[in-house]
Amino acid sequence: MSEKSNTQPGTAFWAIGGLLAVWNLSGLYQYFTFSKLEPAMLQAAGYSAEQIAHVFDTPAWAHSAYAIAVNAGVLGVIFLLLRKAWAVPMFVISLVGAIVQFADAYLLRNGLDIFERVWLVLPALVILICIFEIWYSRKASRRGWLS
Repeated sequence: MSEKSNTQPGTAFWAIGGLLAVWNLSGLYQYFTFSKLEPAMLQAAGYSAEQIAHVFDTPAWAHSAYAIAVNAGVLGVIFLLLRKAWAVPMFVISLVGAIVQFADAYLLRNGLDIFERVWLVLPALVILICIFEIWYSRKASRRGWLS
């Protein structure tokens, strides 16, 4: 009788990986949408002139941090699904990029003075999911699921 190796992840691993893939790919889509924004699009969506200015005053380094965050997240989930240990550092890079991006928008440029507090929900969710991705990929690595 042969025992199944404990280095084979179960169904939950693939389900979580699939959900994280959807999350990260939607983040990549949001990045590309943000990159193609026009002021008239935000105006039509009900943004104030001050909010539109805030969005378009994003410095290149913060926009780059956004790009790094989403691309590292996508790479991280690809590595996770390929069962490669590179998932862990990619998720760490994604978290750092997200923190830098949100620090610019909300701390350095006082986004909370321009946007309502509810605008903190998405950044908080992004940070929490990034932390979960790091935790989960480290757990998968410890269990021998990643090489």
